[in-house]
Amino acid sequence: MSGAGAALAAAAESFVGTPFRLHGRDPDFGLDCVGLVAAALERIGRATPSPSGYRLRQREPRIVMPPGFAAAEGPIEPGDLLLVRPGAAQHHLLVASLAGGFVHAHAGLRRVVHSPAPLPWPVLRHWRLES
Repeated sequence: MSGAGAALAAAAESFVGTPFRLHGRDPDFGLDCVGLVAAALERIGRATPSPSGYRLRQREPRIVMPPGFAAAEGPIEPGDLLLVRPGAAQHHLLVASLAGGFVHAHAGLRRVVHSPAPLPWPVLRHWRLES
């Protein structure tokens, strides 16, 4: 586990309980899954443009990660980002947490939550923050 990954995981965990808001980018008003990643990166001093190419529904994910992330393989480490498919034409970003499980903005529960592993959805992409 990298120090950068642990810091990103801790930052994401600090937003648990924040309200969900579609296209939300401000923790004071609400976050969606992309906003959660952007807010966590800002909190650790790595503010970058949010991932782009993201829409609520699309057949193929076209998310382009901001600089500083690389495709990852193998075991999931704290701070890793995962793109999953919770339903047909739906895509969702999650941050691997320090204690196991994942932090994400849950539209149905209307807040940022911590969900235990294993994931109930297929993983489409796996990225790691470079140190």
